[in-house]
Amino acid sequence: MNLSAGEQVRWLPRNQASDIALPGNDFWLIDDRLALFHFFTGGGDWADPGFMFSEDPATVQLASSAFEAVWRRGIPHEKYSV
Repeated sequence: MNLSAGEQVRWLPRNQASDIALPGNDFWLIDDRLALFHFFTGGGDWADPGFMFSEDPATVQLASSAFEAVWRRGIPHEKYSV
């Protein structure tokens, strides 16, 4: 669904991310000023609460730096194989 909507998707095997400081949760960056963190249960369902916003500059910077590092190393979806 994401690919058909035009989203660029990249994959990074965990063994290639060991030296990148990553936030502990899935996140979206919004305008380089806001981080939206998503929380899931062990079964993959939304936790309660399921999300949290942060405008803390240090938190946003960590998320931004992590995204840039992972994106540079990531393998485009069409080239990735397991």
